[in-house]
Amino acid sequence: MRASLIQFGVDPAEPPAARRERAAELVRTQRGSDLVVLPELWPTGAFAYDSFVAEAEPLDGPTATAMAAAARDAGVWLHAGSIVESAPDGIYNTSLVFSPDGELVRTYRKIHRFGFDKGEAVLMGAGREPVTVRLPELTAGLATCYDLRFPELFRALTDAGAQAFVVPAGWPARRREHWTLLARARAVEDQAYVLACGTAGTHAGVEQAGHSIVVDPWGEVLAEAGPGEQILVAEIDPGRVARTREDFPALKDRVIKR
Repeated sequence: MRASLIQFGVDPAEPPAARRERAAELVRTQRGSDLVVLPELWPTGAFAYDSFVAEAEPLDGPTATAMAAAARDAGVWLHAGSIVESAPDGIYNTSLVFSPDGELVRTYRKIHRFGFDKGEAVLMGAGREPVTVRLPELTAGLATCYDLRFPELFRALTDAGAQAFVVPAGWPARRREHWTLLARARAVEDQAYVLACGTAGTHAGVEQAGHSIVVDPWGEVLAEAGPGEQILVAEIDPGRVARTREDFPALKDRVIKR
């Protein structure tokens, strides 16, 4: 199973419509991959708080339309990162997953909102439930950026059958070491793949970490990007999850469970 993580930047001088088209074209270049992943909030920028309300869109809005067409044209499963979703009860940081025929098959509203007493934490609503999606060869658990710091979410996803975690992010450069450490920790403790896709450049003055990463169930880094725009490609062996869990059955020794 081939996964492509598209790490690209959010230039404030680039109109959102142009950015959508650029993202769609990048997805189309990945024909032959099984799964393509985009970063968090790439249509607006993860730290562009002042634009959230103005740029919010419904689940059938322009980003979803463009991504559906790109997934269909490339014939790939597409985790289209996340958008600022406009809903009747407010706005959400919502991930979109499309099938190779362009159907929106799953959404995930980010549960853990970053910002403490400002930004996303006060502007956006919180998701309530862990979400998984069945891909052709494995089940993927969905998480977004700051979620990576909360192992209980990933354990809940594992209990729901996840063999891999897909994590789009807009992670700041000043905490890049945390990004790599946490991605590997989530892989090791749940014996699952982690596919974490970050952004390059700067969002609203916040330098981004880049360094998208793919980690296997034993915690080994299969591929890691640099800080700039890059498409990271890795081969995933779905059978390695079962083999790791069988060879080192730590999950069976859990005492405290949800």
